[in-house]
Amino acid sequence: MRNPYDVLGVPRSADEAEIKKAFRKLAKTHHPDRNADDPKAKDKFAELNTAYEILGDAKKRAQFDRGEIDGEGKPRFQGFEGFGAGGRGGRGAEDFGFGFNAGGGPSGGRRSSRGFGADPGEDFFSQIFGEAFRSAGEGAKPGRTQNRKGDDVEATLTVTLEEVAGEAKKRLRLPTGRDVDVVIPKGVTDGQVIRLRGLGQGAPGVDPGDALLTIRIAPHERFVPEGSNLRLRLPIEIEEAVLGGPIRVPTLTGAVDMNIPPMTSSGRTFRLRGKGLPGKAGPGDLLLTVEIKLPEVVDEDLMDYARRRRSARAE
Repeated sequence: MRNPYDVLGVPRSADEAEIKKAFRKLAKTHHPDRNADDPKAKDKFAELNTAYEILGDAKKRAQFDRGEIDGEGKPRFQGFEGFGAGGRGGRGAEDFGFGFNAGGGPSGGRRSSRGFGADPGEDFFSQIFGEAFRSAGEGAKPGRTQNRKGDDVEATLTVTLEEVAGEAKKRLRLPTGRDVDVVIPKGVTDGQVIRLRGLGQGAPGVDPGDALLTIRIAPHERFVPEGSNLRLRLPIEIEEAVLGGPIRVPTLTGAVDMNIPPMTSSGRTFRLRGKGLPGKAGPGDLLLTVEIKLPEVVDEDLMDYARRRRSARAE
């Protein structure tokens, strides 16, 4: 995976608006629907989404800049600080009360408060992680073992409006390396965090944490989401605005016909019920704003009509 700054073509000093603008432009250019004949279009589009998932999120961008995650958003190994004689703190194992000679007795260093008769592995970790480790099982009910819980992990899933509308299933690779299928829930919004229980970090004797999944909705070339509603600006011909009648309106599930009244002004908004995104209380609506499109070629009849109208107003 390339450096996300290089993928989006922005400098490290770019602000949030510059990053979003660059992503929108490139996503529109490389969208697979526009490049059906290019077998690499999907990979390019996926690379753009991954780059935006990192740079479009302030927290992940900071993690990448610090070298904590790579260009795919996966954690980079940072090493163990403070362990061994070569650690940052220059402290050896004996500083933790974990020094033993060949006969099992102490070989110097600070003596553990639990004594050397205790399990050395437990004593070692209890000194590192503190009282919480030592007392992890002390409050447990008789006959019941309480395991520690592993760390939560974070991931980002970028989806299109079409995938939200279709409640699609998407495969995602978590930072743990595990692949999961995620069904996009109804009513999901950009930036919403979904908790996937039990899919975080785990280990033997440690209950797995959760995966915190942030949903990002990719910008669309036509529609703008507002909750479960969608907004659309649609150019119409001047004769359609004057005479009224049926016009063809695109939606996320296919184009539909809609009748507009005669003398419809540019900027007028119509509501198509149930043509928005799925919501918990039902589907949202499509809010359609029409824009009158003038002919690209000069129409003499239209020009004469406009001159007569202007003359009549001047009188």
